[in-house]
Amino acid sequence: MKRGKNYKNAAAAIEKAKLYEANEALSLACSVAKAKFDETVEVHIRLGVDSRHADQQVRGAVVLPNGTGKKVRTLVFAKGDKAKDAEEAGSDFVGAEDLVQKIQKENWFDYDVIIATPDMMGVIGRLGRILGPKGLMPNPKAGTVTMDIARAVRDAKAGKIEYRLDKTNIIHCPIGKVSFGTEKLQENFNTLLGAVIKAKPAAAKGQYIKSCVVTSTMGPGIKIGTTKIV
Repeated sequence: MKRGKNYKNAAAAIEKAKLYEANEALSLACSVAKAKFDETVEVHIRLGVDSRHADQQVRGAVVLPNGTGKKVRTLVFAKGDKAKDAEEAGSDFVGAEDLVQKIQKENWFDYDVIIATPDMMGVIGRLGRILGPKGLMPNPKAGTVTMDIARAVRDAKAGKIEYRLDKTNIIHCPIGKVSFGTEKLQENFNTLLGAVIKAKPAAAKGQYIKSCVVTSTMGPGIKIGTTKIV
C-alpha cells in the first residue's frame, strides 16, 4: 500500500518494536496526527479468548467520561409514555411501525444508535437483516433495549460506546478526538479498558489481554505494553 508523506513521517517517529506506556502512546498518537481534520483516536485490543464459543464472548457498553467528540443521533422505537420520555430526553427520531417502514422502503440510516423498549423488539426483528450487518440492532447487553429510555438516550449522546469482539478476537473502539489532548484520552482509555477487563469471561484461560494498539484515523499503530494492564 502506498503511503503519504505525513504517514511516513509519523511512522518514523514511532519505534515499532517498543511497547509504550498508555499515556506516552496517546501523546504520541496526538503529536503525529497531521491531517487537516480532527482525527479520531481508536483503541484496538486483542483478547485471549475464542469468539466462536458462546461462553467466551466479550460484549458490553460504557459511557466515556469525556465523550467521543462525535454528535450522536438517536432513533428510539417506543410508544405512549416511553415515546414521550425519548422526545423529552432529546432523541432525534422517535416512532414505531412507521419508522420500520421508512427503513425498509427508503433504506434510511440518518442515525447512529437505535434504542428500543422490550415490547418493540418483535417489530424491530423484521429489520434484523438490514440493521444486523451495520451493528445497529438494539441489544440488552449494550443497554439499548431498556425501559429506561430517557437514560439510554442521554447516555448515548454523552458518549456511550459499545464494545464487542470481531471474528479475530479484537475489540475496536473510538476513545475521542486528537483535540481532546492526552489527559482526556487517557481517562477515556482507562474507562474502556476497565470495562473490558471487568467483562472477562469465566471461561477465558491464560493471558486475557494479548495486545493493545492505539492509532489516529490517518496515523500508524502504536503498541501499548500489557504487562501492567493485567
